[in-house]
Amino acid sequence: MVAADARTAITFRLSPGHAHDDPEGRRLLHTMVPPTSQVYLIMDRAYEGKETRQLALELGFTPVVPPKQNRISPWEYDQAMYRRRNEIKRLFRRLKGFRRIFSRFDKLDVMFIAFIHFALIVEALR
Repeated sequence: MVAADARTAITFRLSPGHAHDDPEGRRLLHTMVPPTSQVYLIMDRAYEGKETRQLALELGFTPVVPPKQNRISPWEYDQAMYRRRNEIKRLFRRLKGFRRIFSRFDKLDVMFIAFIHFALIVEALR
């Protein structure tokens, strides 16, 4: 999921439970409109791979992701901006407040996606 703040999701995509987040994140980045000004892309450490960071730079985003601790050549990142990641995590917490989402009652992906849309609309209207 790509979110703008604690109440606004920009886009999301379903993936299999056993799939890694990094390839799915790259697919989501390809669907986004390139920014016209500097836009920070705050990412979790799961997206700290070279491919994802390079793609974000090529698309015009400024990636904000800390390197893993075992990285041989770590990079600098905006730590103050990275602390704002909790705002995005709040959106996930709100969505998990809907029992139907966190327990995945729906068998069909289309129904699950529809309910996520419904939950995002409810959260935006609160």
